Amino acid sequence: MQHRTRQLVAALAAVVLIAGCGGGGDDDTGSQTAPVILATTTSTQDSGLLDVLVPAFEKESGAKVKTVAVGSGQAIEMGARGEADVVLVHSPAAEEKMVADGKGRNRRVVMHNDFVIVGPASDPAHIRGASATAAMARIARAKAPFISRGDDSGTNTFELKLWDKAGVKPKGSWYQESGQGMGATLQIAADKDAYTISDRGTYLATESARDLKLLVEGGSPLLNVYHVIEIPKTNGPRVNTKGGDAFADWIVSARAQKLIATFGVQKYGEPLFTPDAGKTDEQVADAA
Repeated sequence: MQHRTRQLVAALAAVVLIAGCGGGGDDDTGSQTAPVILATTTSTQDSGLLDVLVPAFEKESGAKVKTVAVGSGQAIEMGARGEADVVLVHSPAAEEKMVADGKGRNRRVVMHNDFVIVGPASDPAHIRGASATAAMARIARAKAPFISRGDDSGTNTFELKLWDKAGVKPKGSWYQESGQGMGATLQIAADKDAYTISDRGTYLATESARDLKLLVEGGSPLLNVYHVIEIPKTNGPRVNTKGGDAFADWIVSARAQKLIATFGVQKYGEPLFTPDAGKTDEQVADAA
């Protein structure tokens, strides 16, 4: 129940933030001067990417951005309820449903990185170099400690699919849910000498996760694609469609894509994300 309490606290905090922002005004398209409420996954915040992108957008557009970083599932729900003006997430099935239900529009590929399975250097479940599915099966057989986000995020959804592919229903004292974002979950896993799944960008950017070793990586099965989705005014009277659409257009622009391409190179020796604007999901997968 502890992780559900944390989720509720995060959701209530988001509601308070949104109420304070004043929404998008009374006209049909929202106010250009109202803050743009960006609902996004914690990995874009924990990796530090938003610290680069948001100020650049604000400088170029003159708009202000209020960021709410939660799991992708919660971010999508916020957009569907008209509590966000634009969403940047990585949970494909939930995104597609949002658009199919008419709660989101103009879903576009922004960038990708990949998921990795990390764990203690001793690797008690012997997963190093295994496929992702085989690694999950070995962790379950060994009953090795595993920390799940347990928060309906894109990472959590991906993790559950891997367990399903491995024919495992994870339960028992070895399987724990943090109910927190990616950075915090990595820190808990490091403290407990446990395995977890992370996006590569947040793993590289989280100094407290240095004791965790990257054990499983590579290949299209671990691909992690981020999309931006615009929010229609029909989702709620407070939706700032002008601001949200402007941010969505900007993040797939050449300027923003260049910032994404170079982010992390100087500090980590490699980019934390690969820009993909203009590509289809199939093209991203083929290139991975």
